[in-house]
Amino acid sequence: MVIYLHTDHDFPDPSREDVDELLGVGGDLSPERLVAAYSKGIFPWYSEDTPILWWSPDPRLIVEPSSFHVPRRLSRILRQNLFEFSINKDFSGVINACATVDRPGCQGTWIIPEMIRAYTRLHYLGYAHSVEAWKNGRLAGGLYGIAIGKAFFGESMFYNVSNASKAALVKFVTFLHSWGFELIDCQQTTGHMLRFGAFEVSRKEFIGRLQKAVGAVDHGDLVWSPRSIE
Repeated sequence: MVIYLHTDHDFPDPSREDVDELLGVGGDLSPERLVAAYSKGIFPWYSEDTPILWWSPDPRLIVEPSSFHVPRRLSRILRQNLFEFSINKDFSGVINACATVDRPGCQGTWIIPEMIRAYTRLHYLGYAHSVEAWKNGRLAGGLYGIAIGKAFFGESMFYNVSNASKAALVKFVTFLHSWGFELIDCQQTTGHMLRFGAFEVSRKEFIGRLQKAVGAVDHGDLVWSPRSIE
């Protein structure tokens, strides 16, 4: 079942068995709709030549910050202190780099201008966050995503310097763990995230975990200012 959304229509319940992975078409990218979507385990993913498409995959790949695995080779790289790290210091630089970086086997990008504008609005509202890795004062890599309650929804990563985005991810997950975050949503299964200890759960289990994590704190508690990650 796929719902065609108007601006005032709510999403179908993704825990229902008759709801497909693609569960909605249309609507808008207002902050209110995006926050409501992520809180229910739904996210937009589409291209410039399609309407807005809303997805809730089954199964779902997640990471528990408490059991995040750092590969041995990457641990050695981190000990070399090649990078400096920050949160929310250059959200625009990160999301635009994610939109333009070359990805082997992929043509085009889902991070189209409309998406950049929408997630930039979420950033100013305190929901969307960037993580930066710097080398010699230049942006070397990073990632961005959405934080609601004690759940973080990863959107995209990029690097200009080898291992920069991986290093930023490791530092950020350590930060999330210290803040008591319960899960990181990877959205889709990739070998890259499996190597960090990610694992698949059914959509039903994911939504149960998500409801607990989203309700853990007030949203206003997650308005972060730029800071370094030590």
